[in-house]
Amino acid sequence: MTNFTPREIVSELDRYIIGQQKAKRSVAIALRNRWRRQQVAPELREEIAPKNIIMIGPTGVGKTEIARRLAKLAQAPFVKVEASKFTEVGYVGRDVESMVRDLLELAVVMVKEEEAEKVRVKAEDVAEERLLDLLLPGEAHRFDETAAAQPGSTREKLRKLLRDGKLDDRFVELETQESNIPTMEVFTPQGTEEMGFNIKEMFGNLFPKKTRRQRIKVSEAREILVQTEAEKLVDMDQVKQLARTRAEQSGIIFIDEIDKIAAREGMQGPEVSREGVQRDILPIVEGSTVNTKHGPIRTDHILFLAAGAFHVSKPSDLIPELQGRFPVRVELESLGEAEFVRILTEPRNALMRQYIALLEAEGLELTFEDEAIHEIARTAALVNERTENIGARRLHTIMERLLEEISFDAPEMAEKRLTIDADYVRDRLADIVEDEDLSRYIL
Repeated sequence: MTNFTPREIVSELDRYIIGQQKAKRSVAIALRNRWRRQQVAPELREEIAPKNIIMIGPTGVGKTEIARRLAKLAQAPFVKVEASKFTEVGYVGRDVESMVRDLLELAVVMVKEEEAEKVRVKAEDVAEERLLDLLLPGEAHRFDETAAAQPGSTREKLRKLLRDGKLDDRFVELETQESNIPTMEVFTPQGTEEMGFNIKEMFGNLFPKKTRRQRIKVSEAREILVQTEAEKLVDMDQVKQLARTRAEQSGIIFIDEIDKIAAREGMQGPEVSREGVQRDILPIVEGSTVNTKHGPIRTDHILFLAAGAFHVSKPSDLIPELQGRFPVRVELESLGEAEFVRILTEPRNALMRQYIALLEAEGLELTFEDEAIHEIARTAALVNERTENIGARRLHTIMERLLEEISFDAPEMAEKRLTIDADYVRDRLADIVEDEDLSRYIL
């Protein structure tokens, strides 16, 4: 596991997320604790449970982004699910255990890619030999290996040309396998989603695989052959075992909209089902074994991050057992004009940089004056105040509206340098901002 100190984690998150220092500190400690746990003696290590976190705050303030960046930083399998998509066992809908299966599926992909990278050099050597066989049809069965390895042999001359990239545009006929399974959709009762995969695998064994000859460029053929050979060299049993360990020890599951399954007191109807979903989630957060097609996986040490706006409910509306499994509560602040200015300009993936880069592709040099940036931020804060407060997401809608005309005309524009000033922002957005009904629908 990546060995970052809490201060380094916060510093890394600061490059992408503005403000929310309390939330950043909490997740930084949670991540560092995972590394600390690995240093503890094995018998005590098993007893140390992760300190799960509930992030409370309105939409668009950075809850999801914090969780996503944290997983990237930890190089850990990360799955985001929405609590409102799940239904209680016995109802039609997604089974809560599917979030653990999704996490393991992702871990398998991650480990498989890493293992394929380790054998890539060997795979490239085998792929090169297969390419030479294709470029010299018939010789593969005839040539004497000692003679072919001589510097002056045709095969070695061809190998040099191949490595120098001089044969990249030449065409070869490559035989590829494609599955001959008929297209079908498998519907299964809740809790047996894995069965869908197994049925498809069973059919895959019944139907023979078709081979297809393709005429493709050498450069493309090389990549296909490298991937094919790498897959053959990777030990999938070892991949599954490593993936299970990684998902169990460093996996992160982000449960969004957890407030949507909080049952208010004295309510009936769907509220009962919501409480049922909470009771289904409880054993997974507490620690249980979930069966998957890659083998059983334990959830005791998976880190759970939950988030919700809690507009109409509060964390105490969750069932007490579930509350107890999320010991860390952190409140995220609403964003205002000052934060919007920073969001537009400071992060590595700042919105201004994105639009400037997009229009640069058309040869258009776009610049924003400071007053224009402040005007955009002021407008976003104003619209959030008057209509629904959707946080930083409002900046996306305003920027799209502001640059709509420029984006459309950019390929034909004769003037290749353009400066956006405060007057331009006011002109483009004035009517919409003044008309509250219009801003409700357009911004």
